[in-house]
Amino acid sequence: MVLSKMSSQSDVSVHSTFASRYVRESLPRYRMPETSIPKDAAFQIINDELMLDGRPRLNLASFVTTWMEPECDKLIMDSLNKNYVDMDEYPVTTELQNRCVNMIAHLFNAPLGDSEAAVGVGTVGSSEAIMLAGLAFKRKWQNKRKALGLPTDNPNIVTGANVQVCWEKFARYFEVELKEVKLTEGYYVMDPEKAVEMVDENTICVAAILGSTLNGEFEDVKKLNDLLTEKNRATGWDTPIHVDAASGGFIAPFLWPDLEWDFRLPLVKSINVSGHKYGLVYAGVGWAIWRSKDDLPDELIFHINYLGADQPTFTLNFSKGSSQIIAQYYQLIRLGHEGYRNVMENCHENAMFLKEGLEKTGRFEIVSKEIGVPLVAFSLKDNSQHDEFQIAEMLRTYGWIVPAYTMPADAQHITVLRVVIREDFSRTLAERLVLDVSKVLHELDTLPVRLHGKVAVVEGESAAAEAVIAGEGRSGAVNGTFLKKTEIETQREIMIYWKNFVANKKKLKNNKNTIC
Repeated sequence: MVLSKMSSQSDVSVHSTFASRYVRESLPRYRMPETSIPKDAAFQIINDELMLDGRPRLNLASFVTTWMEPECDKLIMDSLNKNYVDMDEYPVTTELQNRCVNMIAHLFNAPLGDSEAAVGVGTVGSSEAIMLAGLAFKRKWQNKRKALGLPTDNPNIVTGANVQVCWEKFARYFEVELKEVKLTEGYYVMDPEKAVEMVDENTICVAAILGSTLNGEFEDVKKLNDLLTEKNRATGWDTPIHVDAASGGFIAPFLWPDLEWDFRLPLVKSINVSGHKYGLVYAGVGWAIWRSKDDLPDELIFHINYLGADQPTFTLNFSKGSSQIIAQYYQLIRLGHEGYRNVMENCHENAMFLKEGLEKTGRFEIVSKEIGVPLVAFSLKDNSQHDEFQIAEMLRTYGWIVPAYTMPADAQHITVLRVVIREDFSRTLAERLVLDVSKVLHELDTLPVRLHGKVAVVEGESAAAEAVIAGEGRSGAVNGTFLKKTEIETQREIMIYWKNFVANKKKLKNNKNTIC
């Protein structure tokens, strides 16, 4: 007799994951489940949901690295269980961080002697690096004011309105006034002259951006240094400069080595850079570098000994992984100056190719600059019918993630699309993107004109006039005022349009196929 196991409670280990009950039963989303599930089922459930995420390499909104060599991936995986803060237990990892700090400081032309160690620290990104640099400026300003018997309750930082949100966070979290230089149409970075005019005795530093998030442009740090030097000489102040080189710090030294923006300028006291952007490391590493020890107050450095030895620390967090520090060291010694230069040249050339392709459509105005971060920021010359947000939305159907956004004050009426060119964005992808943008433009041209939803007051108009302007998103009249249509009404109108459009197409096709 053949025996067969009939129980539905058979050993789940012999089942395919998709033959198990775990794929047909919902799991709790916001509460921890009471029972365990097999590891392969947990993996499959999570993996299936993550399939709905965008593809990182097609995420052209991000500056963050999305590809590294397999050898570096292995180093990262092998060091995931190392807590960087355990310096006494992992002395080699600590040494690798110190080597990175010194390599980057020399790259930024820090005035170091032959045997002098650089002053800097690894962080989880440029946001933490900026917080640390800002705290150092604030404490130095406070110490000097206290020594002179002056008040210390109203510090400020001067920046452009184009700064990344981390500067606003610093200002709010650490109670520092943020004085922003407003932008103007056609000039989307901080104006050095306006910035220096805003400096007063309470200014702890002026923050310059080497690679604006909005259009990739480098701010003129050299001109800012010269103007601020004159003001300091005239007033007796010693207002310093911090350079936020999150995006441009690993670009300028290789593409434009003669550009003066770093520690070659006397007033530049600290620089931050993101290792996980053009430092070519996965997300989770940044660097803060100071000109000298004098620029980092000793009272901000903590010393701990409960991990086995005396350890100095200057960070906002405590525990963090070692893998990104190790990955940064890998890239620095693997690529060297030659390799970084080749990567940055490729990125720049692909950005120029994309720029030329978009210009050939005749539909876009380029707002990014050739000297800057390798990206292309562009806006429609005519957005009266369709806007940049619609282009961004339709590009998603082709797999591309391209952001559309408005500029800060006082250029908020300008809307921009931005494509960031990273190491893994090849010429083939650039060609494909130009082709897909052209397809999107063609598709948008076949759609009905975008409904603006404006409200207008029309008096004494006839019913015929009312019918004409109803197509602009207005419906009905009350006391001569045409009311804005609701979203549902607008959707219905579009639906009716498309039904009529498709019906007419079918009718036309049938007429062509009719034999008389």
